[in-house]
Amino acid sequence: MTDGPRMDRCDCGAIAGPLGVCADYYHGILAEEQADPQMYRWHAPVVCAYFLQHPSTAHERYLDGQFRQLQLYVDKGLDALLRVAAHQVARNKHGARSGYDMRPFAAYAPLPPGGPPGHFRATFCELPFSDGSFVSDGHLAYGRRIQSIAEATVESWRSLQT
Repeated sequence: MTDGPRMDRCDCGAIAGPLGVCADYYHGILAEEQADPQMYRWHAPVVCAYFLQHPSTAHERYLDGQFRQLQLYVDKGLDALLRVAAHQVARNKHGARSGYDMRPFAAYAPLPPGGPPGHFRATFCELPFSDGSFVSDGHLAYGRRIQSIAEATVESWRSLQT
């Protein structure tokens, strides 16, 4: 962490914020989530958006599923995504079949080829961090910011389809 904004750029194209590049924000979010179950509710959209904005740090084989999960989240909201996640966990516990059940994501477009996009209108580097927390102004405000990053991520990837 630095005392002021850094002027270097993140690999997603964003200008580094006061905490550094997006990876610094991402790791800070993951650490804070561990102590805050309410904040953890947004874990899946955070992970999907981060890796879709920074695919060089991701496993390529998972990007399509992450893109579809993010589309479901943007389309139907956090509760719908959490229900699908609970379904996946229950399915795995009961040993139904190996592998991820992609049926809940069938209505969503696959990851467009030719990415990653060069720009996202909302990135992790822009998240406010105050009083040692990403949720100092409340969980709903944090959730709206994650929603905005998710929407921007889906929007930029979809722009590659045109």
